[in-house]
Amino acid sequence: MPFPFQRHPQESQAESAVETWLRTWGLTDDPAVSDMIERTRPAQLASYNSPTVDAEILQLVALQIAYQFVFDDAAEEVGRRHPGRLLPMLCESVAILRDDQPPTTGLGAALSDLHRQVRERCTPGQAARWAWKSREYVHGLLYESVAQTQSAPVGVGLSCSVRSLIAGVEPFYPLYEAAQPRELTPAELHDPAMRRLERLCADAAVWIPDLFSAVKEHRAGGLINLALAYQRAGRYPLPQAVTLAVRRINRTIAEIQRLYEEIGPRLTPAGIGYVEGMTGWIRGCYYWSRTVPRYADATEPLALSSKGA
Repeated sequence: MPFPFQRHPQESQAESAVETWLRTWGLTDDPAVSDMIERTRPAQLASYNSPTVDAEILQLVALQIAYQFVFDDAAEEVGRRHPGRLLPMLCESVAILRDDQPPTTGLGAALSDLHRQVRERCTPGQAARWAWKSREYVHGLLYESVAQTQSAPVGVGLSCSVRSLIAGVEPFYPLYEAAQPRELTPAELHDPAMRRLERLCADAAVWIPDLFSAVKEHRAGGLINLALAYQRAGRYPLPQAVTLAVRRINRTIAEIQRLYEEIGPRLTPAGIGYVEGMTGWIRGCYYWSRTVPRYADATEPLALSSKGA
């Protein structure tokens, strides 16, 4: 991990804000959701990902992580058992994000409030990019549900395509735009190297937790996981599949470093801060995954035999 560990000095304040916000919208009324939040520690992930942003952006990042954890788990459960029932849930989110429609559920109310806070903190352009990237994440959950119901194996390429959508990392990028003292120039935002960096940073960040969640996903029959995709593709034992996934992550990080060196000289300070916000997710996900209770059984792949895997 070439990015050193950091954490935000106001992590505890962000944690309190997350608890209050989730309680306000009734999302932790369900004991299972409350337990999940305790095990995933969204404010800690925000602290590790975004150690230098101002307190307002840190809180927004933490709230969004918490919301996506709740939404993602609910969508996965509904999509796996009753795919047709997933449509109203996803359509409500799209209506809120695209058309500013009023919510009809507790999850929708939380998303509507999050959208309001983003618009208050960001410029209109940044808020529009946040909403667009968030809609892409919502659509990805439908693709995941379709993939889970297929009888044919999902290959590595298709798994990675769906994973890039449901990663939920790119919706945070406009918040790192907003964290800068000045707006990025259009040339910076639309530079092909910057677009490539955005994709690579999101992939590397989310593939890291895939290593640590492989045992849990393996037991649950999950498909959209980098390590499990390698396992299916080559019929490898899970430890060997994890090793192949690690190599891909390392190659991706190396490309990120090369692209950053290439694009750095033509970036403004705001552009540099934006890239550092994106790469912060790689560092954050790595250190968070190593310590979060949700992945406490992460070393168990080493105990799985080839037959068991």
